[in-house]
Amino acid sequence: MHMGDSTTYYHGTKADLAIGALIEPGRASNYGKRAPAKFVYLSATLDAAIWGAELAVGEGRGHVYIVEPTGPIEDDPNLTDKRFPGNPTKSYRSAHPFRVVGEIIGWEGHPPERLAEMRAHLEKLRQAGVEAIEE
Repeated sequence: MHMGDSTTYYHGTKADLAIGALIEPGRASNYGKRAPAKFVYLSATLDAAIWGAELAVGEGRGHVYIVEPTGPIEDDPNLTDKRFPGNPTKSYRSAHPFRVVGEIIGWEGHPPERLAEMRAHLEKLRQAGVEAIEE
């Protein structure tokens, strides 16, 4: 559905990846109970990818990569159906790997207080037993 378009897609993570690396489903999820993910996630907005980089589980600094889907992508139902109808965050997922084609250097993180609010919000969801939906 989005193949071959000129959209730039981003993926935020704590993983340190080389250009040309594939980001594949099946690695432990960044969120929730860390079950193996069936999908990999990407966004066409830098802001959403920055949140991904900042909130990902793991040590070290976050990375924001420019990625290229290798197969079809679909709207991320966790964001589109629930919180943001119409997908304004331009968040997508795919069962196919993404290829890393570049890295954004020098991106601006969110202010510490916004980050703390978002972490508290995610923790509250976790305690309420709300997991990111995989299906």
